[in-house]
Amino acid sequence: MKEIQHFLYGGDYNPNQWDRETWKEDMTYFKDARINSATVNVFSWAKIQPTEHQYDFSELDDIMDMLTKENYQIVLATSTAALPAWMFKKYPEVGRTDFEGRHHKFGQRHNACPNSLVYQKYAKRLASKLAERYGDNPQLAYWHINNEYGGECFCENCEKAFRIWLRDKYKTIEALNKAWNLEFWGHTVYEWDEIVLPNALSEGISYKDTAFAGISIDYRRFNSDSMLENFKMEREAIREWDKETPITTNLMGTYYYLDYFKWAKEMDIVSWDSYPAYNTPWSEVALRHDLMRGLKKQPFMLMEQTPSQQNWQPYNSLKKPGQLRAQSFQTIAHGANTIQYFQLRRSIGACEKFHGAVIAHSGTNNTRVFREVKQIGEELEAVGKELLATNIKSKVALIFDWDNYWALEYTSGPNKDLTYVEQIHHIYQYFYKQNISVDLVSLDDDLSDYQLVLAPVLYMIKEGTAEKIEKFVAEGGVLVTGFMSGIVDQSDNVHLGGYPGPLRQLCGVWVEEIDALAPEQRNQIAWTDGQQGEGKLVSDIIHLETAQELAQYASNFYQGTPAVTVNDYQAGKVYYFGTSLDDDSLAILLDKAAASAHIEKAAVDTKLEIVTREGNDVSFTFIINFTDESVPVPEAFTGKTDYLTNQTIDDQLELTPYDVLLIKE
Repeated sequence: MKEIQHFLYGGDYNPNQWDRETWKEDMTYFKDARINSATVNVFSWAKIQPTEHQYDFSELDDIMDMLTKENYQIVLATSTAALPAWMFKKYPEVGRTDFEGRHHKFGQRHNACPNSLVYQKYAKRLASKLAERYGDNPQLAYWHINNEYGGECFCENCEKAFRIWLRDKYKTIEALNKAWNLEFWGHTVYEWDEIVLPNALSEGISYKDTAFAGISIDYRRFNSDSMLENFKMEREAIREWDKETPITTNLMGTYYYLDYFKWAKEMDIVSWDSYPAYNTPWSEVALRHDLMRGLKKQPFMLMEQTPSQQNWQPYNSLKKPGQLRAQSFQTIAHGANTIQYFQLRRSIGACEKFHGAVIAHSGTNNTRVFREVKQIGEELEAVGKELLATNIKSKVALIFDWDNYWALEYTSGPNKDLTYVEQIHHIYQYFYKQNISVDLVSLDDDLSDYQLVLAPVLYMIKEGTAEKIEKFVAEGGVLVTGFMSGIVDQSDNVHLGGYPGPLRQLCGVWVEEIDALAPEQRNQIAWTDGQQGEGKLVSDIIHLETAQELAQYASNFYQGTPAVTVNDYQAGKVYYFGTSLDDDSLAILLDKAAASAHIEKAAVDTKLEIVTREGNDVSFTFIINFTDESVPVPEAFTGKTDYLTNQTIDDQLELTPYDVLLIKE
């Protein structure tokens, strides 16, 4: 596989929207900003293929020639994320049918039915022609298939394909009836063509509300697999002509609709688009970076971020001076080996005309944003190459699982405010504040490299999961899990015999009932050492079996019963929390778990974010201030050199908001 030898810095570029004189100006500006790469051809299908039987690559030839002569690394997209109008006109079945049952006409993007044979035919042909034409270009760095795969289709094509997918999975109609518990409400089916996809006209109530979670979860799996097959189809078309260039598609963090762990197995490198809102916690931004790194346990590409502001969020605030730089270095700290922007030049019209860009509508490089982009470019030009061979080494793993994501948010009860990513983030925040690195891992990953595994709201326990976790703990690992864990199997049928089902012996507790707490309600928590706290959302009514009590409820009718427990299981330990703990109480629990797992806390107590990437003979420590005030640099760094400025750090140094230090050792 082709390896890129320097740090990519660039972004989405649409010269097809501009005249040739503007192209020349762009080349000058990009060089000034130290931009060394460009992503092109993302939405050019209509221009490349104006009719069913006609292709015109002349403009793309000119763009590729220009970028090649200017020595830019090229990320070449396949343009298959938005269909040309002629295709809708001649083959209307290529369009999607939405959850409400409405078949869409030409417009928007992500507008293709993934199971349309017509779409597949022409998408594959286009990818093949592009690879044949440009695959041997020496400046080609990556292939970028489609763009931000997403959404769903509920058309007849998908319904027929879903039935085939189900036959392959369940083999018999009897097995399917059992898996979906179709005896409920007399929904038993006797023929495969009696199966109806779950939309608003059948089992679906809303996108996240269904009468039968079994079929709806399977449709999520099917939809993710269908789009993945489209990706693989284009990938294989490219590979017929280009065996070496890495192939990717841009993911979207904790995006609900696609199982990214499954996707990552088919990608040469993970790339993703990071667009935090004005009020997104920086810990949540870091979590998404760590998830993207965890998909392949490798550094990733940042395919998109905005230099300034988004245009599609409710409140599209400008980035404050230094914020883009801090955000970019946080991204690198958590595993990025590229920094790329959407967009390099701001569009003149349509819905993204107010989306930020390196070159704004003023058309000049004399702007605050451009100067900051240039500063980052200069710094990456100096240090980027050395970062490529480093990664983060973690002893803590946090399980993230799309099946659990879907199943937990489909379940009818106990509390509509219980959402998956929020619970993952709540746990992650503790380690972020402590500057302890965390890997986001799947249930398929090997856990043996970790000392502490966190499995909050592990609602769905699929075949083999309990045995894998038991082995980890039995061999000396420490597990933290809790409420809404071990409840159902892969089809959302309850594991009988008491919660937490297959995890009951491991946790050493039996949960009799689960109480739901309204937003204004709290339960008081009393720790055995006298500390006080509270819980919200839900409360497990817990019976001890082999576990010991660490805290109990101090209010409600189950006052005096266990709320937090610990269980010795062979060589390891399992901590269980029965309610959504307040931050201080969660810290008490995780302090105990981290100590049991021999996880060393950071040597310094600081509000600064500190992350280290390590290589074979070098490490880079990033120190970033995401607070609203100046923060002293910890004494441990006194006398060291900031690699970005070559200045020695003294004991009086304070980092102002959004300032960054980088220490090489």
